[in-house]
Amino acid sequence: MLKTPITAWLHTLKAYERHISAAAMAGGFAFDDFTYGRVDRPVTQTLLIVYLGMAALSIVALHWLEAHQEWQSKFVVKLRGLLPALTQFMLGSLWSAFLVFYARSGVLAASWPFLLVLAAIFIGNEVFKQYHARLIFTTTLFFFALISYAAFMVPVFTHTIGEITFLGSGVAAVTVFAGFLWLLNKLSRAKLGEVKWQIAFGALAVYTTITVLYFLNVLPPLPLAMQNSGVYHSLCRVPPKGRIKCIGEESKPLARTAGLYYRGLEEPPSWTVWLGVPPVVHVAPGEQVVVFGAVFAPISLDTMTYHVWQRYDDKTGTWKTVQRVDNFLRGGREKGYRGFSLKSDPRPGLWRVDFETVDGRLIGRTVFTVQRGPAPAALESVIL
Repeated sequence: MLKTPITAWLHTLKAYERHISAAAMAGGFAFDDFTYGRVDRPVTQTLLIVYLGMAALSIVALHWLEAHQEWQSKFVVKLRGLLPALTQFMLGSLWSAFLVFYARSGVLAASWPFLLVLAAIFIGNEVFKQYHARLIFTTTLFFFALISYAAFMVPVFTHTIGEITFLGSGVAAVTVFAGFLWLLNKLSRAKLGEVKWQIAFGALAVYTTITVLYFLNVLPPLPLAMQNSGVYHSLCRVPPKGRIKCIGEESKPLARTAGLYYRGLEEPPSWTVWLGVPPVVHVAPGEQVVVFGAVFAPISLDTMTYHVWQRYDDKTGTWKTVQRVDNFLRGGREKGYRGFSLKSDPRPGLWRVDFETVDGRLIGRTVFTVQRGPAPAALESVIL
């Protein structure tokens, strides 16, 4: 029988099914890098729900086809070969979205669990070749997607953050996953029965891991996200009308705009800052430094955050908390709700200011070095 170009192409797809699945997942990453904006936007929510729904549908469809091996038409054979690629594409799109949002929230190092999951997906794509192993793996990853989604979307809908909200998001994910397993069981009790305990163990391991990481303050505090932060010699609050208020310098005429803005004066950064070296701030005796931060929160999510000032103790090799400043946060502003705190006459040395939630989770961090001496004559003006 002669092969047409189309049938030859489909035969090639079948031969490289596992490699195509990995490429499809990578395609999902690239696509979502250009797609996502704010976590509380309807478009973002719709996309994530569609990805979750399509991932669930492709797993269910493949489970149904594997339970009916007697169906051997050309269409079914091709569909059975392409469904794993569809599952991987949808899961890949979800992981890229989670990486985007979790990387924005808190320090990047806190997102390491998701990097491990992404590596596991690539490895699993090559290792788990048998259907039963694939069903266990993809179903467990689907539950990971559910709980990851719920962890930052439940706060968006409830307008709350904290331990109770996080535990509630876990309950929501478990409830949806239980319904998903019920559907798989209805379609083929025998097929699911062969691996149900492995799936239950995998889901339990995922739930336990995420919960432990949360209470160890490893997971970023989504849906909060650090938008901007820095250390300044002075800071002016410039409203559209009324008095301009400044810290570190006398109030002076500044250009007014239609909206409120802040103007900070900072030292010109050294090229070493690009290598990760903390910037240097020169402070004369009796003067102060001001740390500014803008934290994004979804609309209607109002909460308290804290600026925690810490100085590195060279003798003990630990960070010592010097002061903890309350900072109210109101959600909804695209570039984050702005706030600041100051420290008068800071001692020379290495300093950092942690931006924390009410339950102590890290949103962001500003690190700098204080040196004694007058500030440079030419300070740079920064609009915040």
